[in-house]
Amino acid sequence: MQRVTDEASAMNKRIHYYSRLASPADRALIAPDHVLPAPDEIYVYSPLGTAFKIDSCTDGYGKNSSIVTIFMIWNTMMGTSILSIPWGIKQAGFTSGIILILLMGILTLYCCYRVVKSRNMIPLIDTSDWEFPDVCKYYFGSFGQWSSLLFSMVSLVGAMVVYWVLMSNFLFNTGKFIYNFVHGINVTEIVPGTNESNKVICPGAARDNPPQNGSVTFLSGNNTGFELFEEWWDKSRTVPFYLIAVLLPLLNLKSPSFFAKFNVLGTVSVVYLVFLVTVKAAHLGIHLEYNWFTENEFFVPEFRILFPQLTGVLTLAFFIHNCIITLLQNNRNQENNVRDLSVAYFLVGLTYLYVGVIIFASFPSPPLSKECIEQNFLDNFPSNDIMSFVARIFLLFQMMTVYPLLGYLARVQLLGQVFGNVYPSVFHVLVLNIAIVGAGVAMARFYPNIGGIIRYSGATCGLAFVFVYPSLIYVISLHRAGQLTWPALIIHIFIILLGLANLIAQFLL
Repeated sequence: MQRVTDEASAMNKRIHYYSRLASPADRALIAPDHVLPAPDEIYVYSPLGTAFKIDSCTDGYGKNSSIVTIFMIWNTMMGTSILSIPWGIKQAGFTSGIILILLMGILTLYCCYRVVKSRNMIPLIDTSDWEFPDVCKYYFGSFGQWSSLLFSMVSLVGAMVVYWVLMSNFLFNTGKFIYNFVHGINVTEIVPGTNESNKVICPGAARDNPPQNGSVTFLSGNNTGFELFEEWWDKSRTVPFYLIAVLLPLLNLKSPSFFAKFNVLGTVSVVYLVFLVTVKAAHLGIHLEYNWFTENEFFVPEFRILFPQLTGVLTLAFFIHNCIITLLQNNRNQENNVRDLSVAYFLVGLTYLYVGVIIFASFPSPPLSKECIEQNFLDNFPSNDIMSFVARIFLLFQMMTVYPLLGYLARVQLLGQVFGNVYPSVFHVLVLNIAIVGAGVAMARFYPNIGGIIRYSGATCGLAFVFVYPSLIYVISLHRAGQLTWPALIIHIFIILLGLANLIAQFLL
């Protein structure tokens, strides 16, 4: 049973009062606009993509053309996961990485198609305004409702943790660049790297015994106050805590609609990353050597047993199943939904392939090993690299605008379900936000590995929303209609087993 808040109850009484003042045919005393509730704020999001507000379809159909719909799906899915794709390809091997991106794109597209069609397979009920959690509740009752909430919260909180780790990283490198530039300091990094003008570094090689900020030699300027700066501007010990002062107050705002105006930053960031990758590859050239199963000093095998780490990342990278119904509902031509969804997935997969393959292929091996490719490939460029500095600035501001939106969605889903009110009190909201921020700070301090966080959260929430629920709902609906066949049953059980194996493998490798 849905709980009704005092505000909603009072609103209902006011509307009921106006309706009692005149007969139904008399329009003179219709409830005025200030009495009626404002239209719902509808937000769609992909955990590591972007989040933005869309207009509801008041007249039953959308206004967007197919091109706009395709771009919205691409824009929603694309995001920070693109930073980990080169690392995922390195973990899987170059050839197997390309194959896995293609296969995971096709598999997640099919499961997303099943989500889109899930409402249409429910007979005798108007499901035009249903979302996928409503479909889960129809088939699985309260278990479906609460389990979908749980896995949705895993994806949201996991994304917010990744954002906090990345924002700490970008803020640290940005502050370091600005400080060195203002004070005329040129710092030589202690980590191994190339010597040419387009420098590439290997932070992992010095991770076991890193000096503060990784700097040892001053080539110009003076070091007055630099030791103090290093002490108070540390990537893991101080910077993650500085973000609290900015982001925690923003999380407590009742409505994040202001931040939804900046969703274009996500598009700009991705386009700029593609540009950066292209320019860097043009300067670095291609460095590939095919070793199918053996590893040498500079190259990794084409096939590696660590490939599930890439599938875990890709599960979240291709994840849009939670909001695809809303996005497609705004499509003007509903008959083109499947085509537009397929084109959008193709473009997303193409973008991932381009960035991942180009970064991996152009990584200078030798002198560096392909094993040096970081979980965030921007970490392979020093903090004084101008193009990387601009990319970090774009991504930092984009994440700082998306983060409050994700926090709002977490509040809506959790507090709305538990208390029947998305803002029960300042205390409730503050406790939830402190818990979410605390998780981000803890990870940025003790486990700042975005690839690991992405693959764990991706495989966990993907098990439910990508693999199990779409397949299980389709099988149940076919069974109830008397149309279930053995091939359909075997195929969809196999998909469920793939999702389960994907999750288990994350903890074994």
